[in-house]
Amino acid sequence: MKSATKKILAMGVAVALSVPMTAMATNGYFGHGIGMKSMGMGGAGIAMAQDSLASATNPATAALTGNRIDFGLNLFRPDREARVSGSPAPGVNGTYDGNETSMFLIPEFGYSRDLGHGKAFGLTVVGRGGMNTDYDKVFGLYNGASSDKPGIDLAQLYVSPTFAMKLNQDHAVGISLNMIYQRFKAQGLDNFAGMAADGVGDNLTSGSYDSSTGFSIGLGWTGKVSQILTLGAMYTSKANMSKFDKYSDLFAEQGDFDIPATLGLGVAVKATPALTVAFDVTKIYYSSVASISNPLTPNLLNCPAMGGTDQSQCLGGDNGPGFGWEDMTVYKLGFLWQYQNDLVLRAGFNKGKQPIPASETFFNFLAPGVVENHLTLGATKTLANGAELTFAYMHAFSKEVKGSGSIPGAFGGGEVDLKMSQNALGVAYGWDM
Repeated sequence: MKSATKKILAMGVAVALSVPMTAMATNGYFGHGIGMKSMGMGGAGIAMAQDSLASATNPATAALTGNRIDFGLNLFRPDREARVSGSPAPGVNGTYDGNETSMFLIPEFGYSRDLGHGKAFGLTVVGRGGMNTDYDKVFGLYNGASSDKPGIDLAQLYVSPTFAMKLNQDHAVGISLNMIYQRFKAQGLDNFAGMAADGVGDNLTSGSYDSSTGFSIGLGWTGKVSQILTLGAMYTSKANMSKFDKYSDLFAEQGDFDIPATLGLGVAVKATPALTVAFDVTKIYYSSVASISNPLTPNLLNCPAMGGTDQSQCLGGDNGPGFGWEDMTVYKLGFLWQYQNDLVLRAGFNKGKQPIPASETFFNFLAPGVVENHLTLGATKTLANGAELTFAYMHAFSKEVKGSGSIPGAFGGGEVDLKMSQNALGVAYGWDM
């Protein structure tokens, strides 16, 4: 590897790692796509190798992208809101704005290298998931006498070296090691302290960051089955993460917050010489992570502090309450139009049924990841020096989930309704080496 390439590679990793970690919740708490080119196509990309970031979705694509580097930065703006009604507690009913922090910068970096003999190496550094709420006022059912405004901040960063190889002229496979760092903080949850499994709850709402590390394995295949049809498949294993010690009284299993597995299939059809249509289906297995999928009720009501008899169902317990999220299937449709030799236009649509049941909106006041429908646009301009400048825009349409029996009777009853919409605008610069 040439010295200049080594320097660029080191600089790319350093830049991506130095940008403050931020949250992007579009498909639950995962982003709708990885890489600006894919993002402009609704996140579709399992069967397409458009840039060096494609291997973060499907590791096999690293064998098809040649020698390439990509840098990107996405400006993400979610609009989070909760409405509380029917509570007898004074000063609780009303609308809560979760946008005290309103703008987030999300970096991405990709590198691919042809090793010869059909083999290739890739490296991606991306923010792949997270959730943030930062409310404008206290919520009495959470805060009690505390003046802390409730909110959370979860962000996840993946550093993923990849090895890929061509099986023959038309088929390739790949494997990635996803080295993951996540951080989290929560504040304004003082009312829940006595419901912790240890009976104290001093590791529940510190308001300071804690970090967690772990890894997962990504597998991928892509195959050109005809002149116009390419297929792809990917699987990312569940990531076993170290525990958030500062939040061992909040998350089930003493602060455990693993990252769920994902499985995806993709197809790309070259409908005309200028038009390619891509379609992906991805399943996110939120139900495999107790701290995400365990319901608030009846679990919390079975805690002795709430009149029950099972200490393991208190907050932080082995079967402690979570956010009640269900598995999510996401459909991604994208279009690529080679408008001119130096200009590519993209559009896409991303849809997935949001994972929060109407009965679980009370605790998801903290994590209202309810958007379902996303419209995307994108473009790539090839510059005079041969480099590419790519833009991508995403709008997630406003979605409201109305609570149904959401505030437990032990908290006085009532309902929490969740609402969210999002916008994102990104730019990337990349070139073939």
